[in-house]
Amino acid sequence: MTTQWLEMQHILEGSLPSGHYKVWIAPISGQVEEKDGAPVLRLFAPTDFVAKKVRDRFWDVITEAAAAVLEQEPAIILEVRPPAVKSSSLGPSAAPFGVKSGETPGAMPSASAAAGQNGVLQNPAKQALSLPQRAFRAPHEAGEEQLGLPLLHARAQAFVIDSRYSFENYVVGASNQFAVAAAKAVCDSDLFMDSLFLASGPGLGKTHLVQAMGNTLCRKSNRSLCRVEYLPAEEFGARFVAALKAKDMERFKARYASADVLLLEDVHFLQGKERMQAEVLGIVKTLQSRGARVVFSSSFAPRDLKDMDSQLASRFCSGALAVIDAPDFEMRKRLFGEKASLHQVLLPEPVADLLASQIKADVRQIESCIQSLILKARVLNQRISLDMAWEVLAQYAAKQPAADIEGIIRSVCQAFGLSVEQLSSKSHKQEYVVARNAVFYLARKHTELTLKEIGRRLNRTHATVIKGISTLEREIARETPRGRQISVTLSLVEKNSNLSPARSH
Repeated sequence: MTTQWLEMQHILEGSLPSGHYKVWIAPISGQVEEKDGAPVLRLFAPTDFVAKKVRDRFWDVITEAAAAVLEQEPAIILEVRPPAVKSSSLGPSAAPFGVKSGETPGAMPSASAAAGQNGVLQNPAKQALSLPQRAFRAPHEAGEEQLGLPLLHARAQAFVIDSRYSFENYVVGASNQFAVAAAKAVCDSDLFMDSLFLASGPGLGKTHLVQAMGNTLCRKSNRSLCRVEYLPAEEFGARFVAALKAKDMERFKARYASADVLLLEDVHFLQGKERMQAEVLGIVKTLQSRGARVVFSSSFAPRDLKDMDSQLASRFCSGALAVIDAPDFEMRKRLFGEKASLHQVLLPEPVADLLASQIKADVRQIESCIQSLILKARVLNQRISLDMAWEVLAQYAAKQPAADIEGIIRSVCQAFGLSVEQLSSKSHKQEYVVARNAVFYLARKHTELTLKEIGRRLNRTHATVIKGISTLEREIARETPRGRQISVTLSLVEKNSNLSPARSH
C-alpha cells in the first residue's frame, strides 16, 4: 500500500460517513503507478461484493480524493484480490494501517499505552477529527478462514475528545433545556439513569448532544478505559450485514453487548427490519441487565415509529424521553453570537437581532448564514453591518410566512413536472414516490400538521409518511449524486414557497 493511497484514505475518512468508510473503503489496498507519464491508481478489493459497492457508490469521491493528492485526476483500476486466509501468512509488513509492526491488529491496547488520565485513547494526530479513527481489521486465529466481507472492529474506546461536541459549547434554551438536563443526568453517577431517548427534527443538535454525552462519560470514568460505542442505526445495519456474510455474529454481538455505553442514533432506520430489531433488542437487554447506559436518538418520537418490535419500542420508552424543538428568538440570537465567536468575530447586536428575527430554520441554517456573512465581510475587507446582513439574508428567503401544505404541494408538483392527481395517485413510479416524500419532508418541517394529517392529504398512511421522510433524509445524508439532486430540488421548492432551505452543505 503506497503512502499516497494512505493520504487518499485520510481524505475519504473525513468526507464519508463513518460506517461507510469502515465497511467499504478501509478494507481496500491501493498503489499509484505511472503509465505513459500519467498516474494510475490501482485498487484491490477483498471481494467482488465490495468492489461492486465501491464502483456504484464511492467512485466519484475516490476520484476527487485521488485528484487532491496527485494534483491531477488519475486513471483508476479496481481489481479483486482476496485476502490471505491464514493468519500465519501475515508478516510484519502486512500489518494494517494504524497498527505497529509486531502488534496484533485489532488487539486492545494496554491502559498505560492507550489511555490518558481521563479514560480516553490518546491519538494526537487525530485530535481534530469529530469522529476518531477506530477501524481495525479483525485478528484471525491460526488456521481460520476469512469468509465474505471483512468484519471491522473498533478499539475499546470509541471517542476522542473533541471540543465541538461538548456540553460547554452546546447552546441551551427553552427548546432544548430538558433534553440537556436529561443528557447530563445520564452522565451523572449520582443521578443514575440508564436509558434516554432523544427526538428532534434534523439539524437541531441531536448528534452534538449525543456525542457530548459520550465525551463526558469518558472523562468522568474512574476506569482506565470506558467502553463507549457510538453509531447511527444505519451503520449498525451495515455491520450487521457484514457480520452475517462473514459468519461472525457472535463476535458482532459481543462487541456491543460488552460496552459500558451504547449511543445509537437514528433508530427510525430500524423500522420494518425484524431481524435487525431482534439483534438490537438482545443487545439492549444484555446492556441494561449489566447496568450499562443506552441512549437512542431519532427524528421521530417513539409513538410515531411503525413496524417496530413491541419489546424494543418498550425499551425506547423505559427511560427519559426528551424532545428538542426549534430554537426561539432569544436562543437563535445566542446561537448567532456563539457561531460568530468561533470565527473570532464580534457580531454587532443590531445584526444579531436582525438575523435571529429572519432565520428561523434549524441550526445548520444558522451556521450557514453566519459563515456566509463573515466570509463576505472578509472578502470585501469591511465591517459587518446591517446592509451587509440584509444582502446575505436575501439568499436565505428571509420572508417566512406560515407554511401551507397546499402551497408546498403546488411547488413540488411544479419542480417535478407532475399534477396534483399524479402525486395523489396509487402509482409507484420512482419520480412520483420521490415527489411525495418531498411533500412529506417539507410539510413536517414547515407546518404544524401531524404526520397523519400530512398523509391524509395525499391518500397515504401515517406509516408511509414516516418511511418517506426517513428515506429522503437517508438519501440526502449519503450525499450520493441522487441525494445531492434531491437536496437542490428541495432548496428550489422552499425558495419558491418562501421557506428556509432544507439543508446547507
